[in-house]
Amino acid sequence: MHYPFWYVPGLTSPMWIAVVAVLHVYTAMYAVGGSILLTWQTRNAYRTRDKGYLEYLRGHAWFFVLITLVYSSVLGVGIWWTIGLASPLATEELIHVFVLGWAMEYVTFILEIVSAFMFFYYWGKFDARTHLRMGWIYAGAAFASLVIITAITAFQLNIGTWKPGDGFWLAFWNPQALPQIVSRTGGSLLLGALFFFLHASVKLRDNQRLRCEVGQASAKWAMLGSALTIFGGLGWYTNLPPSGSAALVGAAVLNVLMVIIFVLTGLTAVMMYYGPLRNPAWLNPGFALLLFGIGLAATGTGEFIREGVRKPYIVYGRVLGNQIRPDQVASARSVGYLNTGVWTRAYVADRFPQTIVAGRIANERLLSLPLAQRREVGRTIFQYHCNNCHAVEGFSAVSQLTRGWRRPLIYYTVTHLDHVHFFMPPWSGADAEAQVLTDYIESVRSPYPGPNIDAEEAP
Repeated sequence: MHYPFWYVPGLTSPMWIAVVAVLHVYTAMYAVGGSILLTWQTRNAYRTRDKGYLEYLRGHAWFFVLITLVYSSVLGVGIWWTIGLASPLATEELIHVFVLGWAMEYVTFILEIVSAFMFFYYWGKFDARTHLRMGWIYAGAAFASLVIITAITAFQLNIGTWKPGDGFWLAFWNPQALPQIVSRTGGSLLLGALFFFLHASVKLRDNQRLRCEVGQASAKWAMLGSALTIFGGLGWYTNLPPSGSAALVGAAVLNVLMVIIFVLTGLTAVMMYYGPLRNPAWLNPGFALLLFGIGLAATGTGEFIREGVRKPYIVYGRVLGNQIRPDQVASARSVGYLNTGVWTRAYVADRFPQTIVAGRIANERLLSLPLAQRREVGRTIFQYHCNNCHAVEGFSAVSQLTRGWRRPLIYYTVTHLDHVHFFMPPWSGADAEAQVLTDYIESVRSPYPGPNIDAEEAP
C-alpha cells in the first residue's frame, strides 16, 4: 500500500472507472464492428458501382472517424487516468505482467489512426483495391487491439495456472481470454450493425431502396454478433474462478442482470430476423433507436457484471480490493495496516506524533487518543481499506449498510469481513486499528428506522 487514495464523495473512485470504461467500450466496440461493416459495405458498393451507396458510406466514414479516433481516444486516455488514480496497485500489476502486450497495443493503435485517416481522407483518390486495403488494415488493427486489451482485462478475472515468472503468453491466454474475445467480438459486430441501422434510418429516409439494402446487409452481421455474444458469454460463465461463481450466484442483482443480457441479445437477433432481414421496410428511426438502445443496455450490463464478479480481487489472486496483495495480509495484521503504507504512516506521524515509536506507529497508542482523534484515524483507515467499494454516503454507503448496528456488531464485521461477506477482502490491520475504524463507522452510521422491538437484546 504505497499509493495515496483518491476520494470521490458519493460515487467512489472505482465507479469512475466503470463510467469512463463503459463509455469507452461502446466506442471501442463500435470501432471494431463498425470498421468491419464499413469496409465490407464499401466493397459491396464498389462491386455494384453504386455511386449513391458510396457517397452514403463516405458520409458514414466521416462520423465513424470522428467518434472512434477523437472521442474514443480521449476516453482511452481517461481510462488510464482513472485506473491509475483509483486502482494504482492493480494498474502496476497489469503493466509489469503485460509489458509486451501494451507495446503491441501501441503499434495497433498507430496502425488504426493512420489507416483510418487514409481510408477517409483518400476516399475517391485511391483506386478501389487500395482503398479497401486501407479499410481492412484498419479493421484488422482494431480487432487486434480488441484481442490484446480483452485478454489483459480477462486476466483480472482468472489468472489460471499463471504465477510470477511464467512469462507473458501464459498470462495472456488465461482461461477467460478466449470466451471474452468471442463475446466482445460478437458485441462489436452487433453494435456496429445497430449503429448502421440508426445512421441509415436517419440519413436515408428519402432513399428507401438504399436504406433497405443497408439494413439487410447489416442484419446478417448483427445476427452473427448476437450468436457470438451468447456463445462467448456461456464460455465466460463456465470459466469463472470459484470466487467469481460464488459472487454471481450469491448476488441476486447479478443473476437478474445476466439473464437480462442473454434475453436482450437473443431478442435483438429475433428482431433483426423479422425486421431488417425479412421486412427491410420496417427500418425507421424509431425501430432503429429501439434496437440501438437494447444493444447499449446489453453491452453496458455485461461490463457491469464482468467488473462485479471479480470481488474480492481487483486482479484475481494478486491484488485485493483494499489495494494490498493477499500475501501481505498477515504482515499487515501483525504490524498494522497504517504501518504498511508510506502515505498513511507519514500522515499519522504528522497529525498524531504521540503515537510514533522508533519511526513507526505504535498501534496500542491509537486507543489512548481522544475519541475525536480516534475517529480521524479511523476515517483514514476507512479511506484506504474500504473506499474502493464503499462511500460514506452514496454508492454502497457504509452509513446505510450499518444502519442501526451497535458497536459489537460493527467491530465483529470489521474483523471478519470475508466471513460476513465472502466477496469482501479480509481485514488487514491490527486489532487497535479495527477498534478506531469501529469508532469512525459508529459516528457515520444512520439510525435504526422505526421502533426497534429487540433494542435491548440487539448486539
